[in-house]
This record gives sequence, structure tokens and C-alpha cells, in this order.
Amino acid sequence: MHTWVQTLLKPEPVALMVVLILLVSLFSGMRRGASGSAKHLFFFIWQAATVVVSLLLAGRGAVYASPFVRDWLIDRGITVPKEDLSALKQFWFTAVTSLRDFDLLRFGVLFLLLYSVLRLLLHALEPFVFGLVDGVLARGRAGRGRMAESPLISGTASRTTGAMIGALLGGGRAFIVMACLFVYVSILPHAYGTDIIRASALYTKTASELLNPVAGDVLKQGPVFTEAVEAEFRHVLERKYDVIDAAIPPNIEEAAAAVTKNSSTDEQKARALYSWVGTRIAYDWDKADNYTEHGIWKEQTPTETFTTRKGVCIDVARLYAVMARSAGLEVRVVTGEGATGDGGYGPHAWNEVKLTDAGGEWIPLDATWASSGDWFNPDGFSKSHIRDA
Repeated sequence: MHTWVQTLLKPEPVALMVVLILLVSLFSGMRRGASGSAKHLFFFIWQAATVVVSLLLAGRGAVYASPFVRDWLIDRGITVPKEDLSALKQFWFTAVTSLRDFDLLRFGVLFLLLYSVLRLLLHALEPFVFGLVDGVLARGRAGRGRMAESPLISGTASRTTGAMIGALLGGGRAFIVMACLFVYVSILPHAYGTDIIRASALYTKTASELLNPVAGDVLKQGPVFTEAVEAEFRHVLERKYDVIDAAIPPNIEEAAAAVTKNSSTDEQKARALYSWVGTRIAYDWDKADNYTEHGIWKEQTPTETFTTRKGVCIDVARLYAVMARSAGLEVRVVTGEGATGDGGYGPHAWNEVKLTDAGGEWIPLDATWASSGDWFNPDGFSKSHIRDA
């Protein structure tokens, strides 16, 4: 206890915050008295319990329901119409096909839905539960009133008991705050303020002695989980492009047919389209510089890229995907990082094509880089292109 008090009294941000929480709770408890503080303590415990129960049940329920939802969506045979879609339809098909194909997204949506329903049901029980608590506290106050010898003594005892309960309530609130800081630091170790939090002796002691033994093994996967969430989000963005670009304009369809007319295999078609896109679409340095220097991004469609004959990597990849689909190929836009030539990597996009007539192998290609060499399924492609996990 002595070492805990010492760490609590050190003048640093985390300790000062905890001391403030304890003092406010203590004085609030003194002001409310014994019965009022007891009611607030019960409310705090009830809220914490409902959150924990809802989280556990929602997690189990999402794990159980996820494969059934996936299979149900697959059985519906949902396909994106090859026509110009309204914004609402684009959102609908992006959401439905993403829920069908992306496990982490589907789990997250089911988890949030089940958690909300469980919290709503438990919230509906609160009037009944709190009514019982009020009845118990009222009987307790009546009994103490009959036994009290002096209103002054009774009031002092009530305020003292209230202060003790308030301090206990403050300890619970402070622990929750410390747990939130622990989760924040574990999942986002390089985020804003984490250095200040880790420098706190009180945080270090709480994390090492109370939180790490319970949650440390789980939260060691925090950065991995964060990266997985970011990758899943990018996959949803890729799916958005698939939906938006499902309709193939006649002029692009005609160009793809002309480019692949002498190709008999999937690889020959993919190679012919790679050569055509790679030699006819110039890199739009003005668009790239406008984004990197001013944060201004111009979204453009494959039709615009085809017409203007210029674009950045995502524009080239989207145009290639549309032309490849028009030629009967199964293709996807891939996002990740590409080598910059100075030993580093930067955001990049390219394509993968499925060779259905050659065993279903997916091969990578980068039409944006076609002017700098042969980037049609070369050896070592993965060394210069790191796709999102």
C-alpha cells in the first residue's frame, strides 16, 4: 500500500488525473450521504457488469453467427449489375459483398449489432432493478432513523459512510481509466501521448501488477489486430472500386476487344492489355504532387483515365481491371506499398489476374511501371511490391 501511495503522489499527468478522480468521488460521496452513495455505487457496478456481459456474449455470438451469415449471403448469389449504379446501390452492393467475403468486417458488424441489442435489453431491466435497490435502501434508512440517537450523529455517520463509498467508487473509475490507457498504449504504441503515459510510474505499476497478468497476452496482438483492421478497411475500398467499375463503357469494351483479338489464352490477353495500358497511360505527376504537397485528391473514373490518357497508379490499375473484365478475365485491384528506388516504400496500386485456363493461378502485374521494365509477373515481384495483408 505504501508504494502505491508513493506512486500516486508523484506530480505527473496520469497520477494527477487519478488523484482528481478520487477527490471528486470522495467529496461527491460525502455530499450524497450513505444511501445516495450506495445507490451510485450499485449503478456503477451494474453498468460495468452489463458492459462486460454484453461484450462477452456479443463476441461469442458473432463468432458463432459469422459462418452462417457468410453462407446465407453466398446462397443469395449476389452479383454486381454491369450497369451504372446510383450512389445508394453502390453502397448497398459494396456493403453486402464485403460482408460476404471479408471475415473481420463481418465479425465486427455482427459484434456491434449483438452488443447494441444486449445493452438495450439490459437497459430495459434497469427500472425494475433500481426500483428494488431503492426499496432496500429506503428500508435501511427507516431502520437507521429509528435507531439514531442524534440527528447530528446520524448525519455525520451518513456523510462519513458516503465519503468511504465515494472513495471506493472513485477507485473503480480510476481503474477503468487506467485500463483504457492500457488498451490505448497496447493497440496504438506509437500514437499521440503514449510516451507520456508510459513515463508515468503509476501507470507502469498498474499495468505490470494488475492489467498485464490479465490482458497482456491478448493485447500483445494489439498492433497486429490494428494492422488487420486497416487492411480490411483497404479491402473494402478496393471492393468499392469493383462495384463502381462494374459497368464497362462501350469505347473501353471495344478497345479491350481490339487489344486481345489475337490472344487465345488468359495469359496472352493479360499480357496484351498490360502492354497497351502501360504504353498509353502517362503518369499524372501534377495529380500526385497536388496530393502529396497540398492534400488534394481528385477521384477519377476509368473512363476519365482512358480519355485523358493519364493517371496515377490507382487510376491505371482500375482502367486495367475494367479492360481485363471486358476481355473475360478475372482481375482485382491490389493496394499496398511499392519500392521508391531510394530504399524506401510508398503507397501503390497494381493488379492481379487469374489464369483460369492454366490451373487458376493468380499472377501480379504493374502497368504503371511498364515504362521502367517488364513488370508482368516477373521473378521477385513481391520484393518491390508489398500488398496489404
